[in-house]
Amino acid sequence: MSHNHELDSLSFEQLVMRVRACTLCRDKLPHEPRPVVQLSESSRILIVGQAPGRKVHETGIPFNDPSGDRLRRWMGIDRQTFYDASRIAILPMGFCFPGTGKAGDLPPIPECADTWRAALLARLNQIELTLVIGQYAHAWHLPDSRRSVTDNVKAWRTYWPRLLPTPHPSPRNNLWFRRNAWFEEEVLPQLQERVAEILG
Repeated sequence: MSHNHELDSLSFEQLVMRVRACTLCRDKLPHEPRPVVQLSESSRILIVGQAPGRKVHETGIPFNDPSGDRLRRWMGIDRQTFYDASRIAILPMGFCFPGTGKAGDLPPIPECADTWRAALLARLNQIELTLVIGQYAHAWHLPDSRRSVTDNVKAWRTYWPRLLPTPHPSPRNNLWFRRNAWFEEEVLPQLQERVAEILG
């Protein structure tokens, strides 16, 4: 992971403006870059997803889709709270929609994390809980990321209450949720309580 020290000298606003204007991967993307992030220096909860999907690319609003509806249910909060950057930061592993492959969206492009992630996370000093969603986020954020998303999620108590590894809330994972009912029964009540406590 390269840390770009030049970024440390920017103000928070300058850094975020630079991220939103990033076109590093223009040649690799199937469309114009449109980085989608939400953050403020006062954010208390950090949500780390994979990369924006097509619908998010079109609207510029993170998790503005069925995955987002499920994620908000998991957290026990409404849209207004979810999109309040002063309380909730949303920083996916890839900031732009990577395009679609045969089995859904392509993986996040690694340049985002390599270029921006360390500098952005260094500014988020008020974070009390990080939701780490899906395999790419797990690989980056969990010190001992296991072989599968399921194994990481099963080990959730290891990271709690600072971090919570979760599967992706996508409808594509409905079978996983049916097979792993313990996630909804055990983990979500704890998550909702913690979110309420932090945002209270």
